[in-house]
Amino acid sequence: MALPVNRNFLRDKLAQELRLALVVLACLALLPLGISSPYWLGVLIVSMYFAMLSVGWNLLAGYTGQFSLAPAAFAMLGAYTTGLAAWHWQIPLAIGLPLAIVVPGLIGLVLGRIVLRLSGPYLALTTLAFAEIARLVIYNSIDFTRGDQGLNVPPLVESHVANYYLLLAALVAATLVVYAMLRAPIGRYLQAIRDDEIGAASRGIDVVRAKTIAFFVSCAICGFAGGLYGTFAQLVSPELGLIAQTGIVIAMVVIGGMGTLVGPLIGAVLVYVASEMLRDVGNIQMIVFALLVIVFARFFREGLWGLARDAVAGRRAATAAAAAAKEAR
Repeated sequence: MALPVNRNFLRDKLAQELRLALVVLACLALLPLGISSPYWLGVLIVSMYFAMLSVGWNLLAGYTGQFSLAPAAFAMLGAYTTGLAAWHWQIPLAIGLPLAIVVPGLIGLVLGRIVLRLSGPYLALTTLAFAEIARLVIYNSIDFTRGDQGLNVPPLVESHVANYYLLLAALVAATLVVYAMLRAPIGRYLQAIRDDEIGAASRGIDVVRAKTIAFFVSCAICGFAGGLYGTFAQLVSPELGLIAQTGIVIAMVVIGGMGTLVGPLIGAVLVYVASEMLRDVGNIQMIVFALLVIVFARFFREGLWGLARDAVAGRRAATAAAAAAKEAR
């Protein structure tokens, strides 16, 4: 009888996180009402892009325990899929944007079948190698991708506010997709693999298949984020796939809270907005965030979301204790 209780506990915890994630997303929906600066609206739009990458990477690293170093590369592939389709073949964005989901997802599916039999540093190094190969191929294919000159992408909507709500809607959809996966049996398989891969395999879970599904969904989310970012920026370049971009995504998830639905949303917005503010004091963003990642990874494993949750739980416990003491008198 212990298994149903544990299953209900996990579902209740997940449902609570979804409610809080929706509250965060609702608060984000109100931000443009108080911001008139096109610059800061642009910052928030890019933070929505990074939030989607964080949600995708968190599914793989936070819930499955697979450390990939290629989320930015798959976003780059999604951006170039949409851009190249429009540039060379005049394919409308109504088709190009779904292709930004399908193409990176299929590449991730093939890559996953190859690399997800590995684990730990081997998986990280393999995905890093893939990311650099993909970036260099795009960089050097000047006749096809225009290389470091960048590739023009037609806009989907014109105004900053419309772009903001477009990416916010995509972020809501990505969060709901991850939630639906985690509620399904595959979600329990992924968390079992994260906690004890050998034990999960011994209980009959097809470990490689489950990890490949997570990798496919993660890559598809990142690719869609890249496609939407391209329509906003109207220019994509190989710099989208730099390892530094992946480093920012990792910092966002670790600081916000790995293995939660809320953490990547909070981390993405706070880290990217803070990085823009730090531009005024010199280009030290990566140094600051690298130090924060070390501190959070060592002392605060559940990130800002875990700290906030523990603070609320501590306050409730103190209130309950004070009430019990008052009754005892």
